Amino acid sequence: MKKTITFFSFLLFTLSSFAQTIDTTQTPSFFRGQITATNNGISLIPNFSLNKPAALFDLSVGKGRLSFDPMFRFGLDGKPWTFIFWFRYKLVDQRKFSLGIGAHPSFLFRTETTTIAGISKETLTSQRYVAWEASPTYRLNKNVALGFYYIGSHGLTRDLLQLSNFVAARAIFTNLKLGSHFNYSFSPQVYFLQQDKLTGTYWNASFGLAKNHFPLTFSAIISQKIQSEIPGKDFLWSLGLVYNINNTYFKTSALTRH
Repeated sequence: MKKTITFFSFLLFTLSSFAQTIDTTQTPSFFRGQITATNNGISLIPNFSLNKPAALFDLSVGKGRLSFDPMFRFGLDGKPWTFIFWFRYKLVDQRKFSLGIGAHPSFLFRTETTTIAGISKETLTSQRYVAWEASPTYRLNKNVALGFYYIGSHGLTRDLLQLSNFVAARAIFTNLKLGSHFNYSFSPQVYFLQQDKLTGTYWNASFGLAKNHFPLTFSAIISQKIQSEIPGKDFLWSLGLVYNINNTYFKTSALTRH
């Protein structure tokens, strides 16, 4: 635990140093996020999926290129599933090309049943990881982008996965018009996953449907194993209803919401 605190104290100091070089009083602050109710909690890493109804809270608060992006995920029975605390920084933020980096501590919760003196009891346990990411993206136009996404992670105790690597190639289609009142987004990707000595390849796709100037959207995700040694379901899918938050703040004499 001391190593984790030391690592993220260093990370915060480093990211704060970066932010000080690019921040001005004219740089807006922001608070964004999505709150999702879904019939099936699916993780980016398939064998970390909840596989039952879930509530997802994906938030982002920041200023300029720096953001703090916590993710809180629960089963609809109220039990925690995962808590992830991303710290992210845009190394490059150009009109056509962007490169983001980030790191996080995370907690993956599991319910375990133990039997003592013939009496079964459920206990909630947590598994602790640290992870890091890089996400180069090239924008072809205002609606279409291509990119790679990499995540590495390390388990903080010996009983967990010690080293994981996730590498994805993806296309991102956003704000595509569907008639005069609706728009949709679509993002397919193919990825390679390594967990210690086991490897696998997969593809997945996410889809979103939105009404213009309306905060609720509809989402869908499908995930299919191509070939893998990693235990887990071959096919996953979920449907969700999403409430979107997008607030920007400009500093004048006081923070004013726009």
